[in-house]
Amino acid sequence: MRLSFLPALVLASVMLACTTRGSTPAPSKHLSPLDSAAEQYVKLVLALDPHGQGDVDAYYGPEEWAREARAARLPLAEIGQRAAAVAKAVEAVPVPGDELVAMRRRFLLTHLFALSTRVRMLSGEQLTFDDETQALYDARAPHHPESEFEDVLAQLDRLVPGPGPLGERVERFRQRFVIPADKRDAVYRTAIDEARRRTLQHVALPAHERFTLEYVTDKPWGAYNWFKGNATSVIQINTELPEVIRRAVLIAAHEGYPGHHVYNSLLERHLVRERGWVEFTVYPLFSPMSLIAEGSADHGVELVFPDAEAYVRDTLFPLAGFDPKQAGTYMRLEALLEKLSYATNEAARAYLDGRVGWEAARDWLTRYAMLSPERAELVMKSIEASRSYAINYNVGRDLVKQYVERRAGPGATLERRWEVFLDLLASPRLPSDLR
Repeated sequence: MRLSFLPALVLASVMLACTTRGSTPAPSKHLSPLDSAAEQYVKLVLALDPHGQGDVDAYYGPEEWAREARAARLPLAEIGQRAAAVAKAVEAVPVPGDELVAMRRRFLLTHLFALSTRVRMLSGEQLTFDDETQALYDARAPHHPESEFEDVLAQLDRLVPGPGPLGERVERFRQRFVIPADKRDAVYRTAIDEARRRTLQHVALPAHERFTLEYVTDKPWGAYNWFKGNATSVIQINTELPEVIRRAVLIAAHEGYPGHHVYNSLLERHLVRERGWVEFTVYPLFSPMSLIAEGSADHGVELVFPDAEAYVRDTLFPLAGFDPKQAGTYMRLEALLEKLSYATNEAARAYLDGRVGWEAARDWLTRYAMLSPERAELVMKSIEASRSYAINYNVGRDLVKQYVERRAGPGATLERRWEVFLDLLASPRLPSDLR
């Protein structure tokens, strides 16, 4: 639900607890065994939250369920036992003939397994990086050799020539495009308004949908969408670190339109309100939902701003007081840095699997992710806190992009790709379904 401080965007992912409460009603009676299992699943996710670090990212189901979970304070072992029992009950339900209901059954099973895995991890069990991503996020991150990053560094070296180490040259160049504080609000609101306008050309959102924009400091993330239910979000932007101009486009799409705000609004409307599927009133951060949420939010940038370079040059650069003639070089540099986001995956894999120590992983990030020592330390702290979560951005983006392009077909129009994308957002599909 957040735009992290991942290296490609000079940003790093750290978990933060978030439990939002709403008034979406649960069905008064169970219509199928899946409804009963879904309610138990939600209550187990809520019970797990006090044991973790922000395990519940959003919740807008019945408030009494949250109160009961806080009061019960179930131990981890009991949560794990109950999750196994609920999974067994779901497995006993015959695979439905309705495709969407069959997806729901798989969704519950996969998320119950992720919940059980999280219980084991919080109980002290250590998994390899790849096993962890498979169990929590229903996906494995491809391996990227150092030669791939070396090629990107060579391109950066040619793009930003001059004296001094490459990292310092890149950082000096980017500093020229930090949004002035007095221009910040105009730049962000302009980008978000444009992303919303373009998104509404493709999807009819509830008439009452809305968001509040806030600027904050002293946070371990770059931006965050706090979904409150009833198609309402609070979008917070951390202004403590320098904000380069492309960040406005990323946040507008990722946190807002067609990213997290739209994703949660569509799930709420189609699955919670229309079908009464209460499992979608809760968003456990360490779950396959995160890969779909973060991946679709990142791919949404490409869909809503296919003309990103021209939009940044012609609209945002003048607003920020920058010379539009420099937009081309700047946007090319940001695109190359984005390719280095996979370096975070490799650093996390090597560190969490015990193949390198903390300092070696940090130094590797300064070389291959183009991070300053200070930012590399921030990323390492995020890896210790959120472990393998970073794959949800780059691997998630790649899976969503490939899925949309494959389902849309060769040479598909932008409108057709939007159709496939929005169908994904409004469905209980899993990362494994995207392959």
